Amino acid sequence: MNLTSDKPHEECGVFGIYAPVGTNVSKYIYHGLIALQHRGQEAAGMAVSDTEGPLGNLRIKKRLGLVSEVFHPEDIERLSGNIGVGHVRYSTTGGSTEENAQPIAMNHIKGSLAIVHNGNIVNVNELKEAQMYRGLAYYTTSDSEVLAYEIVGERVKTGSIEEAIKNSTQRLRGGYAVIAMSPRKMVGVRDPFGIKPLILGEIPNSDAGLWQSGTYILASESAAILAVGGEIIRDVEPGEIISITKDGIQSDRTLCRNKRAHCIFEYIYFARDDSVMDGIEVHEARVNAGRALARKSKVDADIVVGVPDSGLSAAEGYALESGIPFALAFHKNSYIGRSFIKPTDEERQNAVHMKLSVLKSVVEGKSIVIIDDSIVRGTTMRQLIEMLKEAGAKKVHVRISSPPFLYPCYYGTDVPTSKQLIASEHSAEDVRKTVGADSLEYLSIEDFKMMVGELPICTACFTNEYPV
Repeated sequence: MNLTSDKPHEECGVFGIYAPVGTNVSKYIYHGLIALQHRGQEAAGMAVSDTEGPLGNLRIKKRLGLVSEVFHPEDIERLSGNIGVGHVRYSTTGGSTEENAQPIAMNHIKGSLAIVHNGNIVNVNELKEAQMYRGLAYYTTSDSEVLAYEIVGERVKTGSIEEAIKNSTQRLRGGYAVIAMSPRKMVGVRDPFGIKPLILGEIPNSDAGLWQSGTYILASESAAILAVGGEIIRDVEPGEIISITKDGIQSDRTLCRNKRAHCIFEYIYFARDDSVMDGIEVHEARVNAGRALARKSKVDADIVVGVPDSGLSAAEGYALESGIPFALAFHKNSYIGRSFIKPTDEERQNAVHMKLSVLKSVVEGKSIVIIDDSIVRGTTMRQLIEMLKEAGAKKVHVRISSPPFLYPCYYGTDVPTSKQLIASEHSAEDVRKTVGADSLEYLSIEDFKMMVGELPICTACFTNEYPV
């Protein structure tokens, strides 16, 4: 177990870029994927093409590993082209194997296609059975591959990739953001509820003349667009199909609906602190969650601390609202990464100690409020409290900037059963005793209004009310 194994995980991050002919976009995809690395650390990949080259001129590389482990300088030179897509993966459906890495590239009678996908298709088995019946696919191992076969199956019958995506996505149920690259264009689509994020950006003209007009980006988060020197245009609307060619951007909103259900965990945990999604600044949302926690229950404490990195913004908000000083109680070892030495069972149990250490001078003799974004299994919080008390903390009060996580998510989060959720099997008092806290309080569903305002959100993992 490592520090993030006791967290819900997003499935992946997607990035696509269309630039003028003669521009090599692979280094921008690389940096965009680095900015999205928090969304998936199991595998990375990219596919690029030249819009004026042959129809089947896709160049692709994908492997297990972090972005910096998968791609090397010679890869960036080899993967040349002015249009490309990239992906970082955390598996929720399909195993953590190289064949499930993305992009998924396919050749068909009208050319070639590369697809990257974030999310989860709920009716994947139904689609797979239909594909087998039609003779399209036999050995699909992930919902992303099933999705790719759906699009390719439509593409051979239709006049455009946009029409193929429109036809195929009408059969999908679930949360998804997809970027598809044909040899001449890039197309992005977001599920009709907006469960998964997708942002449109552009790179403006530079004084150096490196970029001409018509360089556009689609990405899971605004932080990835800014990381490559881009500017945000807007969020892709739920249900919208965005098409990017040499002639610019076209939008098809015929599949857009009135009902929306944006994933609240993007604001609680998944997204980078510096991202903006659907008009909400993620950092500000987390600060407001901390403020709501402080209003909900007052506690006599000396300092407020956050669990790095996900609990720091909420801890800041709690401190601002309560007047209790904010302090940094943990030193995070950012270079531990993924060791090539296989850990022993004992080392897995002590992984939190390898990742974090307590600043004894900060916590000794203090009553502490510790803020984290969620409790899934409870193992990490228990270890953190033990570490704080071993360092001399008198009391440790736990505050969680989300409600109790009670139900599984079917839209791209790796919590498939309620049995994995400590709050689903135990009362709040039982959870408090299990983790060793002196007190425990959660954010309430009603507090989400303070966090994200009137944004329509999916709260199924807390309420068992699923939008799809």
